[in-house]
Amino acid sequence: MPLRLILRLVPVAVAAWTAAMVSVLQPEVAPLLAAGCGAAAMGTVAWALRRPPTAAPRLRLPMVVVVFALCAAGVAASHVALSAPARAGLHDLSLTGGRAVTVEATVTGKVERRAGGGLAFDAVASRINVGAQSHAVHVEVVVHVAPEDVDQRALLDVGALVVVSGTAAEGRAGERAALEVRGSRGLEVIRGPAGAAAVTAALRQGLVTAVADLPGEGAGLVPGLAVGDTSAVSAELDEAMKESSLSHLTAVSGANCALVVGLAFVAAAGAGAPRSARVAIGAAALSGFVMLVTPEPSVVRAGVMAAVAMVAVLLGRPGAGMSILSLAVTALLIADPWLSGSLGFALSVVATASLLLFARPLARGLERWLPRPLALALAVPLAAQLACGPLLILIDPQVPVYGVIANLLAAPAAPAATVVGLSACLAAPVPWLQEGLAAVAWVPASWIAATAGTVSGLPGDLTPWIAGWPGAAALGVVGAAVGMLVALRRSTRAARLAVVTSGVVVAVVVGVGAGGALLGSTVGRWTMPTQWSVLACDVGQGDAVLLRSAGAVALVDTGPEPEALRRCLDRVGVDRIDMLVLTHFDLDHVGGVEVVIGRVGVVLHGPPDADGAYTLDALERAGAEIMAASAGLGGDLGEARWRVVWPQADSAAFPPGNDASVSLDVRGGGIPPTLMLGDLSASPQAALLASGALAPPYALVKVAHHGSADQDHELYRAARPAVALVTVGADNDYGHPRAEILDVLTGAGARVARTDAEGVIALWTGPDGVRVWRERGG
Repeated sequence: MPLRLILRLVPVAVAAWTAAMVSVLQPEVAPLLAAGCGAAAMGTVAWALRRPPTAAPRLRLPMVVVVFALCAAGVAASHVALSAPARAGLHDLSLTGGRAVTVEATVTGKVERRAGGGLAFDAVASRINVGAQSHAVHVEVVVHVAPEDVDQRALLDVGALVVVSGTAAEGRAGERAALEVRGSRGLEVIRGPAGAAAVTAALRQGLVTAVADLPGEGAGLVPGLAVGDTSAVSAELDEAMKESSLSHLTAVSGANCALVVGLAFVAAAGAGAPRSARVAIGAAALSGFVMLVTPEPSVVRAGVMAAVAMVAVLLGRPGAGMSILSLAVTALLIADPWLSGSLGFALSVVATASLLLFARPLARGLERWLPRPLALALAVPLAAQLACGPLLILIDPQVPVYGVIANLLAAPAAPAATVVGLSACLAAPVPWLQEGLAAVAWVPASWIAATAGTVSGLPGDLTPWIAGWPGAAALGVVGAAVGMLVALRRSTRAARLAVVTSGVVVAVVVGVGAGGALLGSTVGRWTMPTQWSVLACDVGQGDAVLLRSAGAVALVDTGPEPEALRRCLDRVGVDRIDMLVLTHFDLDHVGGVEVVIGRVGVVLHGPPDADGAYTLDALERAGAEIMAASAGLGGDLGEARWRVVWPQADSAAFPPGNDASVSLDVRGGGIPPTLMLGDLSASPQAALLASGALAPPYALVKVAHHGSADQDHELYRAARPAVALVTVGADNDYGHPRAEILDVLTGAGARVARTDAEGVIALWTGPDGVRVWRERGG
């Protein structure tokens, strides 16, 4: 089939996607966009009807596609426009500003545990109470709550009716949820799931229970592979699955739907059922499966696509895969325009399209060097990784080097674990059969878990990449180069030139990537001084400072995001954190905490908010000892001595946040006298100075709040620092560090070291005082 016919419905899906995204990001333009698309469609039809039937027959198909594209775009925009009044009505309820609210809602999405330890799920709110006023509503919300604040946790599942007490804020632009509700005052389950939702919830929970006594990481993976329930997957295995590009196996999608429909078709055909009956049985099986695993975006996309395919089979015209995918995407975006902003939905669509368009050409290209069965097996994960890689960069700016190999190793085990695990789930009424099937499913699941753990532990498994859209575009170019290098035949001069160019691009990227990976690991340590006792990681606009004495290591804050911290720890060879200090719980200080969960001995923390409580719970469950900091508390780090100088115990003057940041005096054991000031502003700095807790002079002062202007100049003059360390991001939006505090520091005789201009900064005690090494500048 010619390529133009294979792709003939793609413009319809693109138009629907574009209109949906524009509408959800700018709801005020949705009515105009809908009206404009409708008028354009009618105008195109009117123009076509006025032309003679014999005029330009080659334009008929393009015109039909244009009309359908305009209609799809208009309907998607209309959906957003019609929902705008209900969402806009929330503005009148005065929900913001931390006001206490009570929300009655029905759970519609899986209850998932987030990285910080809290629970989150999608729901539809039916009533919101603000003070003495009660408002009937019908809006989608996302609920965040701590596990310990949930009454009757076992009943919290899809279909449950709940009452959430806490605070609410408007959802972000483009998000389906109109409100984000935080259950800081608890969540009460009024009624558990009922009807079909109760049955499916019981089946999922039954499978989790059936594997609970099986050994190893594979046990918790069985429910994830079979029905997408990852509640039993450990944080370590979840991270390993992500690093090895295997996390898609627990995100129920097209492969699972294909297995279910395929098995139903085979069973119906074996029973001699006609084609129409086979389609009906397949549709029933598919509907039941979607209900069982809950309708997430990837599942809904796969379900709709399978339904369209079955209609094509019923009509006796099995259409091209891209046409089916385009129809499925269009239908979904019309029904739910907010899917246009879902990266998970985009990954699902792109992965499917890559298999339909690129797997076969890649397999033919690989056959030049590999046996055909191996080439076919390798082409599928290679196509998916090349296509999905640019989108994944938007989530995490690094490339999984061994992802294709991991998927090749896991490929034989995944279908077996899925089918047998699903059978175990459905066998709940017969416990002995369920336990036997669960044990069988454990074998391939354990293979996948072992593959993830092994691959993620290989050196250089993740290569840092350019962040954001520039990184996505750059990886897209590299992916295209790899694809052409593999798939293009050298039959023409243009093809040979394209192959040579692609080879050069790939060679340059591999060389740079290998060098960067080495610098970020073992070789990188050779470029840094080994005698450091204080090291400021370059994590952007945030704090992450290492302290080391006699082999013991403390980390003060974790920076704004995980990867920057991971690169820093890998580069300096730190695997274990003896003491983690979380000065306060703003994102720029705790955003990278997931990197060290399970690797921490003691956590010393400032006053937590609701999110901070989730973080502390996750650290404690992973084995850390939790210790609240207050002035006067002290201890040892190797041969060094640390002492908390702020905040004051039980002080109501400075609430949780910047002004209650944990501030430390650390000295001895090779660490120069050091004062760490967190994000304190001028007022608590003045109170700290007046408290008499400081012991100047200090060889090193970590300047508060990234060098903001809100500083008490007298504190710095009294501290008399030899070196002032400013942890700050390059080109930040706040103008940090401010010129006035830099003038104060230099006026006090301090040398200023800045992570924005100088990168990683290492300090230690030398024979002539504190020594400073700068990544950029020596």
